[in-house]
Amino acid sequence: MDRSHKPSALTPSTTGPQPSVHSEQGRVIASLPTGDSVEVLLYGATVTSWKHNGRENLWVSEAAKLDGSKPVRGGVPVVFPCFGPPPKDHATGGLPQHGFARNSTWEYLGKSSSESGKLASGGDDGVKLDFGLSSAQLSEEAKKAWPYDFALVYSVTLGKDGLQTMLNVQNKGDKSFEFQMLLHTYFRVDSITKVTINGLGSTTYIDKVLNATEHQQSNPSLQITGETDRVYKSIKQDTTSILQDGKPRLDVIRDNLEDTVVWNPWIEKAKGMGDFEPNDGYKNMVCVEVGAVNGWQKLESGDTFEGGMIVKSHL
Repeated sequence: MDRSHKPSALTPSTTGPQPSVHSEQGRVIASLPTGDSVEVLLYGATVTSWKHNGRENLWVSEAAKLDGSKPVRGGVPVVFPCFGPPPKDHATGGLPQHGFARNSTWEYLGKSSSESGKLASGGDDGVKLDFGLSSAQLSEEAKKAWPYDFALVYSVTLGKDGLQTMLNVQNKGDKSFEFQMLLHTYFRVDSITKVTINGLGSTTYIDKVLNATEHQQSNPSLQITGETDRVYKSIKQDTTSILQDGKPRLDVIRDNLEDTVVWNPWIEKAKGMGDFEPNDGYKNMVCVEVGAVNGWQKLESGDTFEGGMIVKSHL
């Protein structure tokens, strides 16, 4: 698979401080000698924390359930095999909103030295954590609703320059299936009123706040001034940037994915969600979510699809 941001293998370093990885209470925590860290909950393989230079980059609701009772509100939930409420006339029609990946318990497959040439230059500069989910691990209800033989490998790479998350989808069965995937990332910001998002200019988007009508993003910079729920499709630029007070804060680089969702619930929607706290938490978060959600990806028997993102922090 030829991709512009395809990770390149690194030679593990045998000298100097090494990354540390440990698991506890249903989560895996990795940290670098620099102090940067990432935490991944096995339930949903949800990244719940990513700290760079001592600063938390992800927003997680104070009311988020971290005990496996429901999907996490915040962090980086994995959406698969459908985005939003699935169409009733589609093969995913019997599944819940956003599918089953975010509310299934994944298996921790282990760690390795980073494979991301974009993130690090030596094995002591990065660590990759792999998580797996297959049809055998699904609930009986999910298997019945989506009876395909599949395997997912989700790789979370912590590097000194950023975080990389990649989802590998494998069709293990004898018939093709269609799917959507999305990394539903909640980024923490100081103030949503001072945030601008660049890299979406001249792109067509579906505005779910305006009855899923199509519009063109004419302004090169997007500002969030009310409830926002947009699907930007077939984006030509690889990078979407979040700026705070006009200064670069985070770069989100798509890898083999063309779509990006931008979401902020604003005042009323935030109040209406029982697991969104504090109620004014919308002021300190914005979702910039890379994915393949405009239509469906078809995967033939034996084939593999891989897509994800690299996020770089400027603080």
